[in-house]
Order: sequence, then structure tokens, then C-alpha cells
Amino acid sequence: MPVKSNVLKTNKLKEPPPGQKRRKKSTPVKSRKRFFNRRQVQQVFGLFIILLSIFLGIAYGSYLDTWKPEDTVFNMKVWDILTSGNVTVHNLMGKLGAVSAYYSIKKGFGVAAYLFLFFFLMAGIKLLLPKSNAPVWKTFQIVLIGILWFPATFAYVMPNVMDGIFPGTFGIFVENWLVNYLGKPGTGLILFFVLIVFLIVIGFFTLFNFKIPSFKLFGRNGKNGKEKNGNGKQRREDKYNVEEYAVDEEDEDDDDENEKIRKDKGINSMIGKKTNGTNKVLPNPLQKSGSPNVIELDPGIPVRERPLKNSGSVDFTIENPTDISDTQQVKKEEPPKPTSTTIKSRYGVESLYDPRLDLPHYQFPTFDLLNDYGSDKVNVRNEELIANKQKIVETLNHYSIDIEKIKATIGPTVTLYEIIPAPGIRISRIRNLEDDIALSLSALGIRIIAPIPGKGTVGIEVPNQNPDIVSMKSILASEKFQESKAELPFGMGKTVSNEVFIADLTKMPHILMAGATGQGKSVGLNAVITSLLYKKHPAELKFVMVDPKKVELTLFSKIERHYLAKLPDSEEAIITDTRKVVRTLNSLGIEMDTRYELLKDAQVRNIKEYNSKFLERKLNPTEGHHFMPYIVLVIDEFADLIMTAGKEIEIPLTRLAQLARAVGIHLIIATQRPSVNIITGSIKANFPARVAFRVISKVDSRTILDSPGADQLIGRGDMLLSTGSDLIRLQCAFIDTPEIDRLTEFIGSQRAYPDAYHLPEFSDEQDEHITEFDPSEKDQLFEDSARILVQTQQGSTSLLQRKLKIGYNRAGRIIDQLEGAGIVGPFEGSKAREVLIKTELDLEQFLKNMDNNFNGK
Repeated sequence: MPVKSNVLKTNKLKEPPPGQKRRKKSTPVKSRKRFFNRRQVQQVFGLFIILLSIFLGIAYGSYLDTWKPEDTVFNMKVWDILTSGNVTVHNLMGKLGAVSAYYSIKKGFGVAAYLFLFFFLMAGIKLLLPKSNAPVWKTFQIVLIGILWFPATFAYVMPNVMDGIFPGTFGIFVENWLVNYLGKPGTGLILFFVLIVFLIVIGFFTLFNFKIPSFKLFGRNGKNGKEKNGNGKQRREDKYNVEEYAVDEEDEDDDDENEKIRKDKGINSMIGKKTNGTNKVLPNPLQKSGSPNVIELDPGIPVRERPLKNSGSVDFTIENPTDISDTQQVKKEEPPKPTSTTIKSRYGVESLYDPRLDLPHYQFPTFDLLNDYGSDKVNVRNEELIANKQKIVETLNHYSIDIEKIKATIGPTVTLYEIIPAPGIRISRIRNLEDDIALSLSALGIRIIAPIPGKGTVGIEVPNQNPDIVSMKSILASEKFQESKAELPFGMGKTVSNEVFIADLTKMPHILMAGATGQGKSVGLNAVITSLLYKKHPAELKFVMVDPKKVELTLFSKIERHYLAKLPDSEEAIITDTRKVVRTLNSLGIEMDTRYELLKDAQVRNIKEYNSKFLERKLNPTEGHHFMPYIVLVIDEFADLIMTAGKEIEIPLTRLAQLARAVGIHLIIATQRPSVNIITGSIKANFPARVAFRVISKVDSRTILDSPGADQLIGRGDMLLSTGSDLIRLQCAFIDTPEIDRLTEFIGSQRAYPDAYHLPEFSDEQDEHITEFDPSEKDQLFEDSARILVQTQQGSTSLLQRKLKIGYNRAGRIIDQLEGAGIVGPFEGSKAREVLIKTELDLEQFLKNMDNNFNGK
């Protein structure tokens, strides 16, 4: 098949289209601005400043050795010294060096003039090497303070040493001015004060771990007016006497450098090659920078029975051309280890709180625990692409639909053929030919996207003859996943353009998965869970797993004491009993309400702001504040729970879906029965992110996605992801049971917490009978609790926990006693109990009467 290169044939300037004006030339001012912003100009200027600093440094040093014979020369004018041939100087840098040293040192700032050279040196290094850590702003602070202090101090202590060279004319002037206004003792005090400020600026006291009140003389550090630590977060002096481990600054610098090196490496991708149908490899065509490989091929459509209008003039381009050698290299680097594994411990409250120090030696999983399935290549030959293209063009021409161009984008499972129809062609005509195109291609699962959002083309997705397996290892090792800054990133697979797809669970914020049996739902759940395990530390993430089938999620029981959460009285962390599921969901509701109260006290709106504030030690742990890990609720088979528990499951689950995203509780629900009585309207309304694997009918597809398409998938992990306004086709990454076994064994074998993360206790109060209240058995905090509830008019157990700093069991007993005494009303589900006594005066009278009646007995 002949190959054409899409090469530019002429360099002539084209005239602007009608109605458009030619771009105006840049003004001289803008041209000069662009000139000085060029990288080469900045590097040349930086090198010039460095060499100038070295030149002046040698000149200054030479002047301090030869100042006596050279001072007699400077009775003449500067121009005469530089131009006269009879004047001889002894400076190593000649006359220019001697003049510069004389007027900088003796007639200027004395030996403090060296500080200027230090600043120029740092500025030159920063211009020459922008990625260097040259502290330009820090140096400027030191120079500004030192140029005031050193000359005045030398004039105050040693004014006549070396004929006034040490203080310089400037130092003598400043010292005389201070003595005239402050006297000798006052001048000494002000110089001592400036010395202390100078030592603070250069960080002298930190060498001896000597703590002083934190402040900044210039009100600026970097870009804002607050001191920042190595992580870019605001540092403050905590007012609470709490001892914690602090992160060593040297290790933070090392981690930053490692992060920079890791980013620079990236993942190398092989340049695509194409074949001519044999094993010979043809040369690659011209490749545009920053864009995928594009190959122009002559379609070569044979003559048909009736003439086709555009069969020989249709442009056909192929993106991601492949051959047997085409493969995207898997990144071999291990995931970055957490800072807490390499830190040096020290005590103090001047640094950020680090929740990872609970398990400081935890090691993140390595990539060798996962399998490689194939070479991560796309097995689509050019002959297959061209044959499909010819059949599509022929079918459309049979119905008098002209097209201008076809572009094929190769994916792991399907190939997307993008069609640009001729002007005047109605898109609905192409959309109605879905079955005809599927018949001509003899393929299963043809899907037409008319039009593709944001492109202005019509897409036809055709399954590949040899679909590929996307390994979980290739997703997690990708540069896109490794450099993701999302809070809860997870990789689901690859798109139709063979690109790694990474999403953030906190942005979704809940996921609803559905599909027929055996189409990949459990593998999709495992992919999400595995991604989070590779990215988050056990202190930052907890899972609540519900598995009615009892065989899918039990593989993760080995990481119970690392990542799982459960009720305090539960023996197993993987929940399989429906009754325990109801208690767990209600317990998560209590956890959600407690977290919202903490957010209210901290005056923040979401968990990210709260944890940031807690890490900066702005919240007091003695007031109930603590670091909040993210909680992800995973339910493998939702239909079974709805059939057995019904509203008891749906009500608390809907409440969590509506409110829990701000406090870091996210839901992932999977079901194999996508019917309207299982996926109700209240559930769908709160799950904007939906994943649809292959289903049997279009009705099921509309139930999941509110649109058809899931019935046209080909199975085996082929799925559609709907995020509300966008519909993305993905090939789910595959992770097998042995891989999960190795992963959980690696994590479970490490040092863990004493037990799983405990959720708040919840007892079904509807089944409990409140016995008659006995004043002799009342709790010591009974009266205090009654006053709190009457003041707030909220009969809440969690309120007593926070206000009185007691556990859930004791708070529940006090609530029962208050109900028996008639102070609060009965249990009303998720709502707070009604407080029957409305004023504090009535409460005091009630308590007094209760004590009198008890004493009278």
C-alpha cells in the first residue's frame, strides 16, 4: 500500500482569509520585553554577574593587602587614574579593580562591601540555573541588615584600624549620627539589637535548637507574609504543650529533590511503526511535536458496481499506529516512599503534625507484586484498519452520505473511527445506520457517537479482532498516576485512545457500578481499592467493606488492622450479615454527624481544610479534634441488601450519599441487577458518577446511565463511565486473585495498628425497652448532661460525647436515664430526640423535686 507523508510543501506566506486582518507586528517595547525574557539572555546575564562578583572579590582582597601605597594615587581624579600612563597600581585586577575597591571599601561600606558580592553571586546562580536552590531572598535580607550593622559596628569598636578601611566612610557617618542622637550607650544597645535580628534572619539559633518567638522583620517570606516550612504550608507556634515527632528539614529537602528527579524521568514511549502487511518495517512518517503519530494512507478502494462520489478522495489518518514492536514502556521505578519512613525524629511543636508517624516504618506496595499481561501493546494491523475504513465508507455511500475525512484512533479494545461528514449531511442519518454498519463489518457492539462532544465529528467505535488486556501494573506505574496530586486518585483503565485514565474519588464523590454477571464489576472494585492502597498511607484512609456474597472482598481481610474499619463489637471487618450492615450504615451516620460538628467548631467547610488546619496545629486535641482519615464504603452486591432489608438500608445510605462527601466519607456500590426497584431515584440522584459494564437490554442501560450504550459493550471489562455531562468508554484494568493475595500479604505482614479502625457504637434503640428510672443509679454527669441538652434543645448522644468528653456507651446510658426521667423524648431514628423541658429554670425545679422525692423515700 503506498504511503504518503503529510509534509508541508511550501513555505510561502498565505494571505489572510477574507474578513480577517493580518496580525500586527510587535511594538519595540514588547519586542525588548520578549528579548529580556528569553532563557538564553537570562543565562548570559547570570554568567556575567557571577564573573563580575569573582572579579570584584579578587580586587577587594588585593586592595586590603596594598592599600597603603595605593591610597596616595587616589589624590588624582578617577578619569586621570584610568587614562594616565604614568600612574601605577599594585592591585591584581589593575586600575579598574583598584578604583572599584577604593570607592567600595574605604569610601563606601568598608569590608561589608563583600556582602554585595555574595548577593550578586546568588542572583547570578539563580539566573544561570533556575532549578537551583540559591536563596536569593534570604541573601537579600542578610545583605540589607549586614550592610547597616557591620560598618556602624566597626566604626563604634575600631574606627581607626587600617586608616578607617574596616568601617568605611558610610560606617563612620552612621556611627556619628547614632552617637549624636543616642549617645555612646544607646548606640551600643541599638547595635546589639540589630545583631540579634541579624542572627534570627540567618537562622543562627536553629543550629543550637534554641527557641525564640517566631517573627519576620520584613513581613515576607517567599510570596506571602507568613513564614513557611519546607512543605509550603504555614508554620505556627502551637499554644498547646503537646509533644510530637517533627519532620527533619534535611529529609524534606532530599524528598523534594527525589520528587524532582522522578518527574524529570517520566515514562518513555516508543515511536510507532507501521508495516506493509509483511514483517518488514517501513520508515516512520513526519511526526508533529507534542501530538500522536499520524499516518496518511491511500485508501485504495476498489471499483464497485456503482460509482461512489468520494471513495477515492477520502483522507484517512491513523493515530497510535502499531506493530508487534509497538509498546508503551512500563515505568519501573518504585512508588515514592513516604517521608515518614526516612525522617529523623525530634520533639517539638514548631513543626507540622504528621499522622504517618503512627506507623513510621510502613512500606508502600511495590510493582513486582502485580503481573504483566502481554507487552502492553495494541494488536491492530493496518490491514484491519483499512478494511474497516473501506466498509464504513462503502456503507455510507450506499445511502448517499458523503464524508470528507476519517481518522482512526486505536485503543486496547475498540478502535474509534472519527468521520467528518460533507456539508449538508444530517447527523441523524448516520446515527440511524448503526445496524447497517455493524452488518457490513460483521462485528459485535458497534456504537455510534453522533456527534463527539467538543470535536464536531461523528464517532464509530468498532471492536478490535484481538482485544488486549490492560494490566493494573501498567496503570499504577504510569507517570500520570505517579504524579497525580488528587486526594484519592484511582486508575480504572485506558480510554479508546489508549491513554491511562485517572480520576479523583473526592470529586465524584460516589460511584455506582452496575452490569450483568461476569462482566467485570468485582475486578473494577478491586482496581479502585488497589489504586488507593498504592497511594494512601493507612493513617489517611480506611475502608468499610460489605460483601453479601462472602467471597469477593474477603481477600482484603489480611489488611484489617491497616486499612479496614468496623464496629467495636464486630469480630470480622468484612461485613456479610445484613443486620450488621444496617448497624454499620447508622454508625457511619453518627460518624458523619460527629465530623460535621468538628468542622463547625473548626470553622471550615470540608475535610481537606480541617486536616490542613489540624496538621498546622491550629486545633486543640484536648477539645476532641483529631486527624480525620478518609472512609470509603464498598458494597459489592447492593441488590441483595435491598431485597432483604429494604428501607432500613436505603434511608441511611441515601443520607450518607447526600451529606457525607464534605467530611471524607465516600461510597462505591456495585450491583448486577440494574432495575428501578434496586437503583431507585433517590440513589441515582446522589450518585452522579456511574460505571456501566455490559448489560442485556437498553432498559438496563438507561437505568444506569440515563442513556443507551451499555448494551453495545463487548464485555470482559469494557465499560462506560458517566460523570454527569460526559460519557467515557474505558477498558478496565485487570487484576487477578493471586495479585491481590500477594498485595494483601505484603501489607498485612508489616507492623499494624492494635486493631481495626473503630466506628462509633450504634444500638438499635427501637428494640430496647427503657426501664423505669431509678435516681439512686443515675450517672454522676446526669445533671450536667440535662443542663447541656436543655440549653441546646438537642437530645443527641454525640453532643454529650463532645461536650463531656466521654465515650459512646456512657453517653448512651445517660440518654436512657434522661428519657426514663422524662427530660428527653423517645428515639426518633436519625433525628435528635425531643427535649421535653424547655428552660433551665424548669430543669432546676425538676431536678430539685426529683431529689426531694428520692430523699423522702
